[in-house]
Amino acid sequence: MQEETINSVLSNEDSLTVLPTGGGKSLCFQLPALLKEGMAVVISLLISLMKDQVDNLRDMGISACCLNSSMPPEEQRSAIEQIYNGEIKLLYISSERLQNDAILELLFYIELFSFLYSQEHH
Repeated sequence: MQEETINSVLSNEDSLTVLPTGGGKSLCFQLPALLKEGMAVVISLLISLMKDQVDNLRDMGISACCLNSSMPPEEQRSAIEQIYNGEIKLLYISSERLQNDAILELLFYIELFSFLYSQEHH
């Protein structure tokens, strides 16, 4: 199922994949994120899992960060600055952050920037 999901994402097709714990869901979005241009946004319900994923990616030299309510304001500002500067490949965000207008504006900006960037270079 991982291969089918990865191919679907790489082909810009919608995909819904349900796998059990330990079934390799992370690979289904991390690999395409690394192969495609731009930043992938991962919405996670578990802050501890989000932190583990970001720590593991950083250990491998992959630029990743998270935004959640448990982070001090200075860490959040630093993460947002990195996102605006195009320095982040994978952004993990908690679902409650999607109710924050500033975060929604950030995600809109990134989407718009990605669209403009791809239009200028293709």
